[in-house]
Amino acid sequence: MVERLNGKKVVGIKQSIKAIKNNKVKALYVAMDAEARLIEPVVKLAEENSIEIHHVNTMKTLGKLCGIDVGASAAVILED
Repeated sequence: MVERLNGKKVVGIKQSIKAIKNNKVKALYVAMDAEARLIEPVVKLAEENSIEIHHVNTMKTLGKLCGIDVGASAAVILED
């Protein structure tokens, strides 16, 4: 397991959707324990744009991977 996500990133569903719409995303990370109705739109958008999707067990784990002290339901790695 990776200890931290490398590169520039955006954390949160709304910000992730915005970044995907701007074609600036390499990969999407979603927490498996996040509410499906909340993460479904960002996952669908990532699939439509052929962005690789990674699943993380918990929101707490994803938050740690992003370097924040709170849980995160979604995060994206931005293109360089």
